[in-house]
Amino acid sequence: MGRPAGRKIYAHAKLRKLRRERGMNQVELARALDLSTSYLNQIEHSRRPLTAPVLLRIAEVFGVDPEFFSEAAEERLATDLRAALADEASGISVEADEITDVAHDHPDIAKALVALHHRYRDAAEQAAALAPPGDSTALVRAEPHDEVRDFFYAHHNHFDALDTEAESTARDLGAGPVSRTAGHLAHALSARHGVTVLEAAPEQAPDARRFDPERGLLFLSPWLTDAQRAFQLATRLALLGHRPLIDSLVTRADFDSEESGGLARIGLANYFAGAVLMPYGAFLAAAEDLRYDIELLQARFGVGFETVCHRLSTLQRTGQRGVPFSFLRADRAGNISKRQSATDFHFSRLGGTCPLWTVYEAFSAPGRILTQVAEMPDGKKYFWIARTVTRGGHGGHGHRARRAEFAVALGCELRHAGRLVYAEGVAVADPRAATPIGLGCRICERRDCAQRARPPAGGRLAVDPDRRTYVPYPVFGDA
Repeated sequence: MGRPAGRKIYAHAKLRKLRRERGMNQVELARALDLSTSYLNQIEHSRRPLTAPVLLRIAEVFGVDPEFFSEAAEERLATDLRAALADEASGISVEADEITDVAHDHPDIAKALVALHHRYRDAAEQAAALAPPGDSTALVRAEPHDEVRDFFYAHHNHFDALDTEAESTARDLGAGPVSRTAGHLAHALSARHGVTVLEAAPEQAPDARRFDPERGLLFLSPWLTDAQRAFQLATRLALLGHRPLIDSLVTRADFDSEESGGLARIGLANYFAGAVLMPYGAFLAAAEDLRYDIELLQARFGVGFETVCHRLSTLQRTGQRGVPFSFLRADRAGNISKRQSATDFHFSRLGGTCPLWTVYEAFSAPGRILTQVAEMPDGKKYFWIARTVTRGGHGGHGHRARRAEFAVALGCELRHAGRLVYAEGVAVADPRAATPIGLGCRICERRDCAQRARPPAGGRLAVDPDRRTYVPYPVFGDA
């Protein structure tokens, strides 16, 4: 998979690509970097790592951020390639090290293979739609959510242009409690876009918001909190007042379907709304000051636990970065409804996630914040916090209302754990404190896991009938 934390950086493929894009040969680049041509040749052929001074000089010469040479993208690409090759339809078994080498040394080839797999899945989806009812050969329909998720991943879950516009909007609205912010947002929608905000009747409010563009009416559920109301108003303001910016981001992404583009617009509008309620500079300063205490951030900005977690995963402005978090929301059945990341933590899009992950343990302790040091098969370690959240369902908050319960998780590489209040008292440096987890049973290579739902990736597993080491599926009960 990846290489352990603290590893040397071998960015030969990226450096070679940058050089060729600028139309430079090795001699010219070596002269610009004040290096010998032989030394640069060794870097480009992966025989020497990038040292810190060379890395900074390359970033200066090419005008790129040093983070450009992070291996996060290659590690995520390796996971996608491995998931594609692990598809049951491929019938191919490739060693994890070979996949990692392809992703690092030949990223364009790896991307092409992943793209071919996506197109295969799309073609299979069309075949499934034309297949007669009950045809067991039809594959599950591919979801545009994956494409939109990859779009956010590619931007490290950060869109500085939207953040800048949101900060400007927040300054115009003025500081104050979210109830006042909601009022200012409603006034802005009316004054700038002729939109009238109305409260929907309780019995006719299954959705948080419903917009009637013909009449310029925005109906909001009466069951919304002040923060939720402000969030919905800011989302509509983004779609009306900042549509050109959102459309330009979507157009550049070149999505495969209109549905994907529509989902991306909603995601970007929601991003803007969160950035209005929690402006980048003020929120990052508060997060650092409070050591990322989510509940204290809730109190300061007047928003919910999940909203704070989501916003914390977006703080990746160049020169003003927060802890790079991954954010995820899941239900009891393991369905992941939100998945954003500013780091390289990446579960497979095919199959389920790991049952040993603390996000699922959260359901056994509702309302409590749980922590976990998790170790991936490649040895990289992460610090996770998880907690359940409950939201009112259709019909508001009455006795008959259907409620939804989720677990939200926020994680970062273990080296950042010391910046978090949640790491106090946790033996983060003790290797025995780490829980070994995987990317999901479909592609996880761990062979010593008692929680498996299917054989490990990379080949068959021989089972000794006299030693109960692994049984993928119960046979005649499980006495």
